[in-house]
Amino acid sequence: MRVVSGSIRRWLPAALLGLVLLGGTSAWSADGAQARKDLIITGDAVCTRCHDETEAFPVLAIGKTRHGTVADGRTPTCTSCHGDSPTHINKPEGVSVRPSPDIHFAKDSKTAIADRDQVCLNCHQGDKLTHWQTGMHAARDVSCTSCHQMHTQHDKVRDKRTQPEVCFACHKEQRALINRPSHHPIKEGKIVCSDCHNSHGSTGDKMLVRDTVVETCYTCHMEKRGPFVRSHQPVTEDCTICHNPHGTVNDNLLKQRPPFLCQQCHEPTGHRGGAPSFTGTPGESSGTGTSGLGITQGRACLNCHTNIHGTNNPFNDTTAGRALRR
Repeated sequence: MRVVSGSIRRWLPAALLGLVLLGGTSAWSADGAQARKDLIITGDAVCTRCHDETEAFPVLAIGKTRHGTVADGRTPTCTSCHGDSPTHINKPEGVSVRPSPDIHFAKDSKTAIADRDQVCLNCHQGDKLTHWQTGMHAARDVSCTSCHQMHTQHDKVRDKRTQPEVCFACHKEQRALINRPSHHPIKEGKIVCSDCHNSHGSTGDKMLVRDTVVETCYTCHMEKRGPFVRSHQPVTEDCTICHNPHGTVNDNLLKQRPPFLCQQCHEPTGHRGGAPSFTGTPGESSGTGTSGLGITQGRACLNCHTNIHGTNNPFNDTTAGRALRR
């Protein structure tokens, strides 16, 4: 066994270190600093060298979202959304505060809302966002990030349990209405705002998911669709003529209780029982010696007219079209 001299022993570690450095140059940059690796998505090293979970708004959680799916070729990079941002990455000399990225999504951002939204539309335009530019939210400068959170696994507006609280942050009147005695089961978690409305815009009124109010209501209330032999005209025209879908103090989401709701269209003087009232009107008679008192008892008009959405009553007489029960 050959004995290595002391001088060689002193030289050998340095030589081995040199070979390691030469063989692993890909892990080191030109200035001798170790190159950083991407942590989540391709090309994120330029950002994650500074931005990590110590941020006030952690950014690494994007790896738990669809925007962080490496196996998907459509997955964006940091610069796809925030721009190249050269002055943000390398702070210019003589500048005390690092400039913001080219595209900044914070609430105090100086980036125009249209420019911020366009970043999202570059990938998401079409399908449910086909009518975004003509929708009410876009018209009122409500940006995508006003409702959506990108760097989080739990985007509240995409979760049915938390979606209403996002909408109610602006729509405070609807928050009050769903707390009324008669309301759609939003608080109970059975339906949410997006079941009826497309927040990204639509061709229908009030950004409804269907073209008309009645078609939207029929997606759940199919028994009211018919076809009926005789239909009640407001049913085929607009359900909100009689109902407030967000909530009321009357049964069945009615805007007013009968007979007052019915009398908005049906003049009380034309009813055989006379004008409905709580006290009755002296001298009025239906021909049987009764006053108008009985009309308002119990369910009022609905005591007799039960099939108010439509009827298949086959009788061809003067009362057949009046939604009477048989």
